[in-house]
This record gives sequence, structure tokens and C-alpha cells, in this order.
Amino acid sequence: MQSSTFTLSPSLSISHHKPRTRFHPSRFHASKTNVNVASFSSLPLRPCSLASSSSFKLTPWTSLHRFQARATSVPERDGVAASDSGALLRTLELGALFGMWFIFNIYFNIYNKQVLKVYPFPLTITAIQFAMGTVIVAIMWGFNLYKRPNISGAQLAAILPLAVVHTLGNLFTNMSLGKVAVSFTHTIKASEPFFSVILSAMFLGEESIDNITLFSIITVMSFLLSAPVTIFTEGVKFTPTYLQATGLNINEVYIRSLLAALCFHAYQQVSYMILQRVSPVSHSVGNCVKRVVVIASSVLFFKTPVSPVNAFGTAIALAGVFLYSRVKRIKAKTA
Repeated sequence: MQSSTFTLSPSLSISHHKPRTRFHPSRFHASKTNVNVASFSSLPLRPCSLASSSSFKLTPWTSLHRFQARATSVPERDGVAASDSGALLRTLELGALFGMWFIFNIYFNIYNKQVLKVYPFPLTITAIQFAMGTVIVAIMWGFNLYKRPNISGAQLAAILPLAVVHTLGNLFTNMSLGKVAVSFTHTIKASEPFFSVILSAMFLGEESIDNITLFSIITVMSFLLSAPVTIFTEGVKFTPTYLQATGLNINEVYIRSLLAALCFHAYQQVSYMILQRVSPVSHSVGNCVKRVVVIASSVLFFKTPVSPVNAFGTAIALAGVFLYSRVKRIKAKTA
């Protein structure tokens, strides 16, 4: 009988010759084969495959580092995909905020102009708008929709000049809307970014207050500043009795005034929300685009006649503000 022979190596092969003999573990001796069997137990092995012949091979599945590389590549791809989806979501959110900013501003100017044409009391209208904003701020703080701030006396003293300027700016805007076209008013207001930079540097400095909180505090302070001045200057002329005596439609005046006040606070609130997400220079560019949209919509709605000279002057003013914003942006990148 011919004896069966076998060899054991990293590529384990066992061959048998007929007549077949049974392999028994007790006949295996490590000293004769010079193979450390324990070293193979730590290697990941591919399942054995039996061929038609009587030989088969056991080979390592793959190297450990290659397996780890495949295992870690999937989370990296998932992280990149999650980052891309997060960036897309932030872009869509920012676009929605810009859209609301434009829409609220358009409706504010339309409703406000309609009221001021029949009710020529800009101080009263300004105080009503700040009152609406104060109610909204109180709701936000009262129901913890936004964290109520802890403001020190020094911070209030720093914010007070901004509140005064904010009050005067909106008062003069209402006075202008009552006298001239919306397009002319917003052409003048296009210079806001220039004065905002100067006033912020003069009065605010480096106060550690977020934009929403700052706007909320300014709104409340503006109401407290405008209310007594309004009563002393124009008196109480928003009662139903007074409006009825002047022949005005009470419901229309009230509804349009409240809608204008709501849009007034909403567009400024959204403006500060955008300012939290973009740089001041990008915000000023968006503000310039918003002026163009508001002017165009008001001209179409009120059918305001625009001469070539007026159109040319408006274009120069808006182009100047846009170029100013672009220069500021370029300087910010090179700094």
C-alpha cells in the first residue's frame, strides 16, 4: 500500500493518492512539519472550497489593514454626504429668509402708504408700529420663544443712542412716505449701510449682544421714546370717534395700520436674523437688491409716473450703494 503524503505551508495543500487513507489528528506532529499551527488561528480565513480533485487550499481572506480601510471609508462618505445636505439646508433657509425680508418690506410700504395718504399723522403711525413690535417682543420673552436677556445699565446706556436714531429713522421714513412717492423714499434710504457702519462704530462698540436681542431691546426703547412725544405733539387721534368724525373708514384704517405695523416688525426681525447668518457686507448687498424690488413693486402698484431723469437718478443712487458694498466686501477679503 502506498503511503499518503501531505505538506503544510501558508498555502495549505493536502494531496492524497489512491487507495485513500484516513487522516487522523493524532498522526500530525508539528516537529515533522515545522509549522506552528497556533499562528494560523489568528488569521482570518476564507471558507474552504472543495474541487473535483482531492486537494484544496486555505488562504488568508485579506490583510487586516485593507479590511480596516474598507470599514472606515463608508463613515467618511456618510460624513461628506451629511455635510453637503446640511449646507444645502442652510442655503435654502437663507433663501427663504431673504424672500420673507423682501415680501414683508413690500407689503409694509404698500399698507403704510395707503394709511398715511388718508391719515397724515406720522408720529402716531410710528408709535403704533413700535407698540406692535413691543407686543411681539413681550410674547417672545414671556413664552420663552426667545431667551429674555439680562441687560446691565451700562449696556442700556450704550444702546440708547441707537434706539434714538432708530426712532428718528422710522419717523422720518413715515413722514416721507406721507409726502412723496415710495420710490423716492427708498432711494434716499439706500444710503443706510453707510450710516449704519458709522453709527455702530460710534455708539455700540463691542457689546456682547446677539442681533435679535439687540433689535428687541431697541424696539421696546423706541416705543417708550415715541409714545410720550406722540401724545404731547399729535394728541390721541386714533380713536374710533376721531376717525369717524373725519369721515374715514374705521375698519380699513385699523386693519391696514395693524398689518403695516406687523410687516414693519417682521421685516426688521428677519433682517436681523439674516445678519446673524451672513456678513454685514453681504447683508448690505441684499439690502440694495431689496430696495430695487421695493421701488419696482411700489411703482407698479401705485402706478407712479417715473420720468427718465427720475429713473436715471434712482439708478445712480442704487448703483453707488451697490458698488460701495462690493468695495467693502473686497477689502474684507484682502484684509
